[in-house]
Parts: sequence; C-alpha cells; structure tokens
Amino acid sequence: MTEYWDLYDEDRRPLGRTVRRGKMNGMNGEYHIVVMIATMNSHGQLLCTLRSPEKPTYPNVWELTAGSVIAGEDSRTAALRELREETGIVIPDSELKFIMTVKESTAFIDCYIVHCDTPAEELTLQEGETADAKFVSRHEFENMISRKRVAFPVARRYHQLYDYLMQEGFL
Repeated sequence: MTEYWDLYDEDRRPLGRTVRRGKMNGMNGEYHIVVMIATMNSHGQLLCTLRSPEKPTYPNVWELTAGSVIAGEDSRTAALRELREETGIVIPDSELKFIMTVKESTAFIDCYIVHCDTPAEELTLQEGETADAKFVSRHEFENMISRKRVAFPVARRYHQLYDYLMQEGFL
C-alpha cells in the first residue's frame, strides 16, 4: 500500500498537497508530520523497540514508537495508530499526553507520552517494523545511545525531551 503525507509550510500551515512516502528529498520549505510516543511504565522505565532488520534506514537499532501521519489523519490519531501497530498497545485518547513539537529539516515531530505497564514480552510487534521490545532505565537507554544502539534521530530527540522526561520520573 502506497502511503501519502499531507504537506505543510514552515509555519505548519497546510499546503493542500500530498507527497508519496520516500519522495521528500529536495523538498524545500515543505514539511510533513511525524509522531513519536514515549511509553513509560510505573517503574520509570522507557519502552524501546528494535527496528526490523528489513528496514532500509537504521535496521537493527533501538527506537521509541514513531511514524508518519498519513494524509487526512491528525497527529493524535496517528500516535494512537502507531502505538497499536508497532506494539499492540491500545489506549484511549485521554491517556495520550502531548509533550511538544520539534521542528526538523523536513518534518514537525509531535512528541507524546503514555504510561503502560504491559510487560514487553506480551506486546504484539509489527512484522517488518519491530523485531523486539524492552523497557529500560535512563542509564541503560543513555548507554545504548553512547554505543550507537539507538537510531540517531531518536537519540537527538531524547536530548530535546530530557527536561520533560525528568519531570515524569524517567531521569
């Protein structure tokens, strides 16, 4: 199935156009929306998923649940969908908390947090997308980053979310 993304200008105003996934290269001043969900358990640990070895970018490295908002979809709906697709976690909209938006070169990254105590071994991973999952402490996650075991964009966003995650008990 071909995926299309709505396009926005640098101020996040809709442009009324879409672009096919993978065709953002060379798009000057046009953006799409990506969601990232930090899932934390009651022990203050963060859920990491291992990217499938089949992924063309960052295969076999850890990340947080994330994905692009598809054309016609809003950010919250996309976050709930990505969480369900990649991990099998289904939560009501009211449990999804918006943290912040990070503007990158071709995307607005809407960051959310959710609390969930489902053990990692009970998650339903998406074939071709996620190959493993685990909850990790702050020290373990930062160690994974230093060893380059976390996808670079996720590591960069982690540092941007640092203060908020500290308030949530992760740090």
